[in-house]
Amino acid sequence: MADPITRETRLSKVVGAPAKKLATERDIVTVGDLLDFHPRRYIDVETSGRITDFALDDHVAIVATVVSGTTSRNRASRGSRFEATLVDAEDNEFSLVFFRPYGHEQALQPGRRVLARGKLGEFRRRPQLAHPTYTVLDADAEGSDLDVYAGGLVPIYKATKGITDMGLTKTLKLVLEQLEVGADAVPDHLRERRGLIDEREAYRRLHLPRTLAEVESAKQRLRYEEALVVQTVLAQRRAKYLAEQAVPRTAPKGGLLEAFDAQLPFQLTTGQREVADEIAADMARDVPMHRLLQGEVGSGKTVVALRAMLAAVDSGAQAALLAPTEVLAQQHARSIRAMLGPLAEGGMLGGSAQGTQVALLTGSMTRRQKEKVLLDITTGPVGIVIGTHALIQDEVMFADLGLVAVDEQHRFGVEQRDALRDKAVRAPHLLVMTATPIPRSIAMTVFGDMETSTLRELPRGRQPIETFVVPSTNERWMQRTWQRVAEEVARGHQAYVICPRIGEETPEDDQVLAELERAWREGTVEDGADDAEPPHDEEPPPMRGVHEVLAQLREEPALAGLRIESMHGQLPTDEKDAVMAAFASGAVDVLVATTVVEVGVDVPNATAMVILDADRFGISQLHQLRGRVGRGDAGGVCLLATRNEEAALNRLQKVAETTDGFGLADLDLSLRREGDVLGAQQSGRRSQLRMLRLKQDADLIEQARGDAGELVGDDPELLRYPGLERAVTERLDEQQVAFLERG
Repeated sequence: MADPITRETRLSKVVGAPAKKLATERDIVTVGDLLDFHPRRYIDVETSGRITDFALDDHVAIVATVVSGTTSRNRASRGSRFEATLVDAEDNEFSLVFFRPYGHEQALQPGRRVLARGKLGEFRRRPQLAHPTYTVLDADAEGSDLDVYAGGLVPIYKATKGITDMGLTKTLKLVLEQLEVGADAVPDHLRERRGLIDEREAYRRLHLPRTLAEVESAKQRLRYEEALVVQTVLAQRRAKYLAEQAVPRTAPKGGLLEAFDAQLPFQLTTGQREVADEIAADMARDVPMHRLLQGEVGSGKTVVALRAMLAAVDSGAQAALLAPTEVLAQQHARSIRAMLGPLAEGGMLGGSAQGTQVALLTGSMTRRQKEKVLLDITTGPVGIVIGTHALIQDEVMFADLGLVAVDEQHRFGVEQRDALRDKAVRAPHLLVMTATPIPRSIAMTVFGDMETSTLRELPRGRQPIETFVVPSTNERWMQRTWQRVAEEVARGHQAYVICPRIGEETPEDDQVLAELERAWREGTVEDGADDAEPPHDEEPPPMRGVHEVLAQLREEPALAGLRIESMHGQLPTDEKDAVMAAFASGAVDVLVATTVVEVGVDVPNATAMVILDADRFGISQLHQLRGRVGRGDAGGVCLLATRNEEAALNRLQKVAETTDGFGLADLDLSLRREGDVLGAQQSGRRSQLRMLRLKQDADLIEQARGDAGELVGDDPELLRYPGLERAVTERLDEQQVAFLERG
């Protein structure tokens, strides 16, 4: 007896020749891969399309009727060509052209309806598809494929070289007839509760539908399943954290935290007080806090985090703040010491008797410097340790680590964060911070194992930032841009000029931007429509680099006499420190930089920013960069320069119109593919969110979160739910599970 066909079965064992093409073109290797290769849209064979709905170079999928066919000799070669004339639903004519006509003459007989797919061109002012693929849809035609489409709905898939949509449908029909699905990923009682069909029927309705209502019911089932799988992983993580034992960390009256609050030169905002109370309540429990703190640029997250660290020190423990870059770690060390004042000099001459000490540990420090810091962390008066990845090295030992704070969480892998948590005797409390506003749907999906606190209001006195879009192909506009920078400097202020890369031959300084650039070239950025066809045929203009722009600005007449320097991620640490210190002190007027300044750089005197090739950045990233100006009392201006005006104008204008980071993050989510939240590019696999739409499906995600919590609470190892356990293992590999925690 033959082995049963399951999702894990290699496709080559089932269908032979098509499997090789699918593996080569689409990396579809198993039956499960094929089932999850979802149609992009559906065409009803009873409703012909219109050729006028498409523009030149569009990828066309249209049902039309053959009017005539003509075979003629090629002038430039010995062969012949066949041209079929077709009409759409409104009798608009277009042609299908084949330079190897054999077989097409017989198939494309007058009167027959066909589904044709190809790139729309034009010949002698007439629409034309050259060497398209097509499927004959007439039931009485020899070789007709209409019987494959039981209800007259034709699934349209992402184009695959060497295999037609009909070929895919036939392959899927053969697979579904033999498929053994096993235990369902969605338990029976949940399917009944949510009114969902089972797994086999969902795939049948998706790939072999009779009606559009069937398609929708299949999508609803698969969207819920994806949400349930993700939420189950997060529920298991929540259960794991709740099972750990932590030491309550509370600040006593008359302690360090109270002294800090008394010397603050400003009042906390209402939001800061509320979040601080949430954190204090978490840290007072004997289970480890696991909280995400998100807030707008400049919303005061550092003060809230510092208060939590002081509470840990007050309780006799230590706190560690992990930062992704040395620039940010140094910035945190400076600002925290400045806020604490004498309270950061405990045990030192002139320091407060109630105080502690703040240590900085980075990879660029000399061995002697590191040895002193390591000794102070282990045995000395250091209560707050700020550092980069150097904090997780084996030689770093804490006397009693009570709180781990992680800044810019998305820059770290879960293994790095856990390595720091493992340095505690008992599970430390964890506070994760991000300045990138996160829509509710992403927060539930990526940070669903954390409690979330949000700071929305800005501190009193914060001035607004004006933002304008500048067409950089217009020389007069760019001259005015540099004049505007010079005017800000003349008023005693400073400016940033941001470039997307370092130099022509140098890789991007920012991995997020590098992924966006690759996505642009592959046609996946802003590809929100389900039926969009990548890739772009045109090459994007080359991105501006720091070296090139630095040289240009030093020759720019409007900036004559200004002190202009550069900074990027590949500079040696001491050079970066020197440049940043010079800019912070006012010794540099204009800083040309990559996105290395995106987070943590706080220069209140900087009031202007020019972002070159702004269309190559994500919306949330533009908002982050913009937040580097306007941090003082003079306000700020941000100029978004783009050479790709037509395609980018709407998106950049949205950034210019609002400083609401949460609204912009929501817009960013609607324009970019959801699959990124599971780290598809990081893991090298295709996106695992094929159906789920985070923006539209927030309510469904919340339902799945409640259902997953119930399942895991009842059976943490999912022993009674083998289908769900299989789906968790199959759909989320180890790197993607880690990415869920990393965000």
